[in-house]
Order: sequence, then structure tokens, then C-alpha cells
Amino acid sequence: MAKKNMTYRILVVDDEKDIVDILKYNLEKENEFEVLTALDGREALDIAVTEKPNLIILDIMMPGLNGFDVCKRLKAEPTTSKIPVIFLTAKENEIDEIIGLELGADDYIQKPISPRKVTARVKSVIRRTYSEPDTMVKADGYIKFKNLEIDTIAHCVKIDDEEIFFPKKEFQLLHFLLSNRGKVLSRDVLLNQIWGENIYVVDRTIDVHVAKVREKLGEYADYLETIKGLGYRFNNE
Repeated sequence: MAKKNMTYRILVVDDEKDIVDILKYNLEKENEFEVLTALDGREALDIAVTEKPNLIILDIMMPGLNGFDVCKRLKAEPTTSKIPVIFLTAKENEIDEIIGLELGADDYIQKPISPRKVTARVKSVIRRTYSEPDTMVKADGYIKFKNLEIDTIAHCVKIDDEEIFFPKKEFQLLHFLLSNRGKVLSRDVLLNQIWGENIYVVDRTIDVHVAKVREKLGEYADYLETIKGLGYRFNNE
């Protein structure tokens, strides 16, 4: 669980001021969030770099610098790359959701928004993000398979002593598969383990992330097997 009596800083970014005001009001009612706001992408980047919020709620369809562009820049900057992002969008388009998740977003909410739903999703992402490291370290802080190494404390993956960068979800997916190597893990199990039970994301999300992990595994890519109709397995053989 996230620590009680701790205040988390949330940056809400949307070009519609009414939405920003509604979310700010409802989040601050919870007495555990301090809400920063921005009405465009460039202002959001400036605030994110200087204030280092604990989470960003980011509208996709903004003029000028859209949400996807903002997210790309945040993930490319070491000081902001690990800040969780929840996308807001008016589009009902699975492709947009997949693009957002590929960029490293932690959740995706369609408009018209429900303040209660947004608050619940924020709490879920905060809980997972700021309680996971202790859980992961206790479970298995360091894993080595041949010359593939994962260090969860340093958030580091090495292949043949060369460090390979894995964004948060890809890192967690590889870590979980390696921790359970030899076992076939269904998409439902992977979704629940990596994204949580109370969050909705499509099955395709797992396929996209597995493909990204494979791209980075080099000589170890073939060990990450697709078991048709069942799920995925990191094979020992």
C-alpha cells in the first residue's frame, strides 16, 4: 500500500480549463494529493522538469505539443522518465491506446471523464508505483540467466555486461517472466501482475510489450516463447 499521511504531487494537463479545474478540485478533496496544473504541453514539460510530480494526468489531443509528444520527451529525460503517466483522450481508438502504452503510459482514460474514476485510477497507479520496489526487492532483487542479468534495485538489465535500457513496464514484464521461467503465463496473469487487477487494458497490450522486450533481448529473444492459445514463457532450454 502507498504510505499513509504522505502527499503526492499530481500534474494535471489539459487545454480545457474546466476539466483541469474539476480534476484539481476532486483530487485535492482526498487530502492526499497536491495538484499542479498546465493548459498546454510546453507548460507541462516545464513544470514536470522543475517540480518532479509523482504522477501526470495528460490529455492527448492538445494543440501545438500533443500528449504523445509530451510523453516522449518526458520518457527521454532521465529526471522525468520514471514519472507515471495517465492519458486522457476523447478518442475511442484502440490504436491510440496501444501507442500510449508503447510510449510508457501507465493507464488510459476516455472522455467524458468521471472524476471518481480518475481519482480511483490515480490511487491505483500511485499505489503500484510507490509500493512496488519494496515488494520486488523482497521477492527477487537480482536474477541472472546465463549472461542476462536483472537488478531490480538499480532498475538495470545487462546482457554480456552491456546495460540495456528497459522502460518500467517492459522491465517488470521481463522480471516477472524470468522469475517464473519455465512456466507458461497467461495474458490475464501478466496483465494482473504488471498493470494490476483493477485496471482495464486490452490483451494486445501484453503482445506489444512482449514484442518490445524481444527486440532488446538480442541473442536471448528466442527464449521468450509464445505458447499459442495460452500465453508466454521464458524457457530454460
